[in-house]
Amino acid sequence: MMKRFILIVCGSFVGAFLAFLIFLFVGMIMSFAIMGSMGSGNSKKAVAVSKHSILKLDLGANISERSGNDPIDMMSLMRGDGLPSSLGLNTILSAIENAANDDKVDGIYIECNGLSASPATMKTIRRALKEFKKSGKWIAAYGHEGINQTDYYVASVADSIYINPVGALDLHGMASVTPYMKKLFDKVGLKMQVVRVGSFKSAVEPYILDDMSDANRLQQEHYLGTIWHEILDSIAADRKLQAASLNSLCDSVILTFQPTQLIQNKLVDKLVYRQEMEDILRARTEVDKADDLHFVSPDDLASDLEASATGDHIAVVYAVGEIDGSASMMGPAEEGIDSEKLSETIYQLMNDDNVKGMVLRVNSPGGSAFGSEQIWKAIMDFKAKGKPVAVSMGDLAASGGYYISCCADRIFAERTTITGSIGIFGMIPDVSELVENKLGVHMASVKTNENGDMGAMGKKFTPAQLAAMQNMVNQGYELFTKRCADGRHVAQDSIKKIAEGRVWDGITAKQIGLVDEFGGIREAVAWVANKAKLGKDYQTQNYPAIEDPFMAMLNKYMTTRYEMRLQGEMGVLYDWHKQLQRILGRDRILCLMPEQEFVF
Repeated sequence: MMKRFILIVCGSFVGAFLAFLIFLFVGMIMSFAIMGSMGSGNSKKAVAVSKHSILKLDLGANISERSGNDPIDMMSLMRGDGLPSSLGLNTILSAIENAANDDKVDGIYIECNGLSASPATMKTIRRALKEFKKSGKWIAAYGHEGINQTDYYVASVADSIYINPVGALDLHGMASVTPYMKKLFDKVGLKMQVVRVGSFKSAVEPYILDDMSDANRLQQEHYLGTIWHEILDSIAADRKLQAASLNSLCDSVILTFQPTQLIQNKLVDKLVYRQEMEDILRARTEVDKADDLHFVSPDDLASDLEASATGDHIAVVYAVGEIDGSASMMGPAEEGIDSEKLSETIYQLMNDDNVKGMVLRVNSPGGSAFGSEQIWKAIMDFKAKGKPVAVSMGDLAASGGYYISCCADRIFAERTTITGSIGIFGMIPDVSELVENKLGVHMASVKTNENGDMGAMGKKFTPAQLAAMQNMVNQGYELFTKRCADGRHVAQDSIKKIAEGRVWDGITAKQIGLVDEFGGIREAVAWVANKAKLGKDYQTQNYPAIEDPFMAMLNKYMTTRYEMRLQGEMGVLYDWHKQLQRILGRDRILCLMPEQEFVF
């Protein structure tokens, strides 16, 4: 018996030791692969571009704000397939600009593989492609299995759109879908205690209502309708169609059309198989049929976007994600804006004599009201040094995202950006019903003061406590609207008329004075360079620094492992679990736009 016990113990020890060695060995291999693929630091390796090359935009990759050391992309390099899972918008724009100016690049080939991006990101890419066409070079787009709506919005810029003879095209319009969870909360005995300002501040609705309010439906119908018609008009203009006719086609379930009908309706130009598409590209680039095409990727053609500037430059500071969003249960915080770190970065740039101005790239639904105020103060102090500040809005710059934008000297947005949502709310879970009646746990308390147990688990707020919280939210709203009024140089009452938590599209936001100019990050940088009198040969540098590649991979690995295990255990309840964890982990007072899924 003892012998068997010793064998089991020794076997366990040897097994654990071998597992450790394997993990260490794999880690070393991954580290060397990453270092080999990334070079030293974040420097970009020079790629030789041969004559008659084609810039290939693969729309199968997810598009993020900024290229970085994505762990998944590193794994793809290790596998040897060379296919990135994500591309930075900054990389795509740089590559398109360089392609226009490089005599060795003949044109751009857009491969439609199911793009996942928001309308503002797509609008930015379209504008860059239209600028590229001024060079006189061609753009061709192809859908092998089919072309989805997001692909088509970008591909419609092309001179010619090709599709597989058995492929499909999907154009169906836009929608937003919001899950309302009050019935679920009622069943489990959970109630949300809400204090808010703004009849349109609908971020709390899914937790306290069974269905969408009239005010929320009104604002969504307005901004979705405006964005959709902007998309329709853009496609119709490039395809030489009538927007009304195109909209009617979208109601006809284009996905079910025969491919020949797509040509008849001028939605595509020709039906070809992939091999035939490659022959078309060979003919355009004077490459023999027996030879391979000379494709270059955006990463190959983009400038070194993370290179350090030498001397005077403009700081491009990225503020992406929820402001001080809750950490998930697996430990590392989800992507978001750490207000303390971002403020510290801005103060460092303020005191750097080489930094002559700043562009804040905002892509955020908002978040903590406290964190938003800290970032606002840092920007104001930066401006007090006499350095110009512009904001470039991405897909979202709403609620707290607008709070940190409003004090900029100039605000740029896309026509399809979602912004506004100037409002504030507090949401405190009441689990007294769950604890007392569902779980059968009585929470007894002893307190020295009337409000001594305020916020304790199982204790709901009293009317007096809720009134005090409402007063706190009211004060926060007054401060928020004042910040906006001061930043936009208008009366506070005029801000309140367009506030109330209402979400606006970029077009309307410009009409009502929340935005100054349509454009992207490049236009914002050019504006700051002009204000700072840097001339035409100005430099930029991105901040904050990109995370170390090995740590990024390790964090991603640990997070993914935990999420996969938890998802396997919880099944369909996993998404609800994550949402509840975000609610419980957030600040109590928030500047946050409604959470919803956009269907595009």
